[in-house]
Amino acid sequence: MRRAGEAVSVRGMKITKQPRDPAQRKRELLARLEQERDVWVATADGAGLPCLVPLWFRWDGEALWLATRLSTPTGRNLREAGHARLALGDTEDVVLVDGDAEMYAADEVPSAAAEGFLAKTGWDPRADSLPYVYFRVRPRTVQARNGEHEMRGRFLMRDGAWTV
Repeated sequence: MRRAGEAVSVRGMKITKQPRDPAQRKRELLARLEQERDVWVATADGAGLPCLVPLWFRWDGEALWLATRLSTPTGRNLREAGHARLALGDTEDVVLVDGDAEMYAADEVPSAAAEGFLAKTGWDPRADSLPYVYFRVRPRTVQARNGEHEMRGRFLMRDGAWTV
């Protein structure tokens, strides 16, 4: 049995840093959602063909807001499937969000969402010459881990409710 503060070996590498407790993980996750601008968006079409793209996003405290053209594979997949996986970070500091997506036309998006998106990204899809739509992605599950030693306890949200 490993004692507190003792190094653990993962794939031949020694990890001496202790796993963060769930409350610290949630605080750091929420700060990242506020600060980071890009998120990887993974979707699939009806035949299962995957699509992975980076998009700007805004976190409003309950959902992530994205904007893309409906004519893109991501736009079509989000509209048709109604869900996506979003990812922040690199392979050592990962946040994964699985959520349900709801589409809003540029003239139907709640003004608070559009203005918040503009304030964070500096871009207003409503004013673009090409037609854009917004997607509100409400998280169902959220995972956060900073290295292999944090695999246990990585789920911070399940079934749309925070576990922390």
